[in-house]
Amino acid sequence: MQSTTLSFANMHNHGELFANIFRARRESFIVQRQWNLPETMGMEYDQYDTPVSRWLAVHSDCGQVLAGLRLTPTTAKCGMYSYMIRDAQNGLLDSIPSDLLYQSAPIDPQTWEVTRGFITADLPAAQRQKVRMKLVLEMLRTSRTEGISRMIALLPSNWGRWASRCRLEMQPAGRNMNMGGIDYQAVWIDFSTQLH
Repeated sequence: MQSTTLSFANMHNHGELFANIFRARRESFIVQRQWNLPETMGMEYDQYDTPVSRWLAVHSDCGQVLAGLRLTPTTAKCGMYSYMIRDAQNGLLDSIPSDLLYQSAPIDPQTWEVTRGFITADLPAAQRQKVRMKLVLEMLRTSRTEGISRMIALLPSNWGRWASRCRLEMQPAGRNMNMGGIDYQAVWIDFSTQLH
């Protein structure tokens, strides 16, 4: 089992892995969760998959993606869009309430957003925590490389149950919200003590 952070600058070094992340996202979000998201050629994507983002994957040696997520700097700008949480707060996304945060969404080069996090549904329960920890370690490595001191994410509200097991310092950034029958909450993830 390996972990890799992909960007537009290095994706050519990793064969099909970049496309496999988008295929696994389609399976997780469109097929399993039945979210209404853009897709093409068996891959899920959206307006936030731009050259400023990074894609983290936990994968087998042959490129089968077991888990993944996307990181986007909160300074991102592409046309009318910035990053998902800020755009939701600004009323640009119908699917996420605009009052999701306790404060204004940050615009800070050291704060990045985490989105599209998943672990494949067919992964045995005995492996899930191992894969989750591998993904967290890749987040830590990427935070050091990119100078990220904190992240903001919209997660299922049960995040507190697994945050300590993954050794993540997390705290609420907004209220609990029910979206599509699932409770979600925006959270801060602090990496500032681990940057050195």
